[in-house]
Amino acid sequence: MKMHLWSEFIAVIKKEVVPALGCTEPISVALAAAIAAQKLSGKVQKIAVCVSPNLMKNGMGVGVPGTGMVGLPIAAAVGAIAGDPTAGLEVLKRITPKDVIQAKALLNCDSVSVNVADVSYTLYAKVTVSSGIDFITVTIADSHTQVLSIEENGVSTYIAPQFCSKKPQSYDPFKDIVVKDLYDFAVNIPISYISFIEQAQTLNEALSIEGLTENYGLQVGMTFQRNIERGLLSHGLLTDVIMHTSAAADARMDGAMKTAMSNSGSGNQGITATVPVVVAAAYLGVGKDKTLRALVFSHLVAIYIKSQQHKLSALCGASTAAMGAAAAITFLLGGNYQQISHSLSSMIADIAGIICDGAKPSCALKVSSAAGAAVKAALLALDGMHASGDDGIVTNDVDQSIQNLCALVNGSMMQTDVQILDIMINK
Repeated sequence: MKMHLWSEFIAVIKKEVVPALGCTEPISVALAAAIAAQKLSGKVQKIAVCVSPNLMKNGMGVGVPGTGMVGLPIAAAVGAIAGDPTAGLEVLKRITPKDVIQAKALLNCDSVSVNVADVSYTLYAKVTVSSGIDFITVTIADSHTQVLSIEENGVSTYIAPQFCSKKPQSYDPFKDIVVKDLYDFAVNIPISYISFIEQAQTLNEALSIEGLTENYGLQVGMTFQRNIERGLLSHGLLTDVIMHTSAAADARMDGAMKTAMSNSGSGNQGITATVPVVVAAAYLGVGKDKTLRALVFSHLVAIYIKSQQHKLSALCGASTAAMGAAAAITFLLGGNYQQISHSLSSMIADIAGIICDGAKPSCALKVSSAAGAAVKAALLALDGMHASGDDGIVTNDVDQSIQNLCALVNGSMMQTDVQILDIMINK
């Protein structure tokens, strides 16, 4: 066991599994606007936003918490009016109905513009807030909360240190790591070291309950619930996993004012890595300690796979997160490491082709498909069935299968992403 890396695994989980209120792409715009507005002397009069094509893709149709609206203009406006510049991905947690009215007034006056920028960053948001006299520009790039630069009345007042000179080679905790190392960590780490992951359960379960009690989005979770009541479906592991997981996505993607625990910069990925595992643990009557181990395993596998892919790629992130859930559910069902690796192989064979065509309420459909696939892969693995090296991009080595998936995402699916963006922007 590579115990010397355990502290690094914990650090990467704490970095990548964080609370986020709302879809993280429009939230990054809201955060840039909030930081800029804080430095502005005078009332916000105009807001100009420039974003990368991929950020536009994930910001066009998704609900912005507390506003009842979708899109980047309202995110920028309410962020500038009332966003908390110190709250990171929870920048909108303190907005009020009065703030939303003021933000909508800016939109009604055509005082907010959003354009697509030709930049090298996949994740990029540049927001300029003006009072009519002064103007402040804040640029966020590379990650949802990383401020690249700040300009005040055209004068640069801040440049992120890592961009001032040649960026040093960062330490990669996953270098020379295989899935077995992640498994060894999850089953052997002292529980006290990973108790923090319980917050993921608390936050994402609350979102699920919200989605099952209020009318959000496509109501995928509520549809399952209604059809159980009608007798067309019945409670069971598969049904309950799909119902609860999709309900959380319903609520989040339609702007519920409840924080998700994200994974790799995505609330839906955090939901998909969390809720199926929590539901399976409750269904099986598993104790708290094993549930926490399963949650850490799920989130770490999801991070491990996602870290090998380009940011905001053409592959739906929920499918990557569900691979972590499949591994964790297999573990909860008593599966050994070989069976866990088999469940991951089946997931790659099953849902590798789910595209990301932006953040929007119908993402709950993809979340439900990914969550259901995780249960299916786990059950197959326990019965000794799995996709083998004769099946497409899958090999008989799970880590090589993951590398093949990521090569597909980082290679030919780059053109898929271009085509998706072209279709969406020209609709």
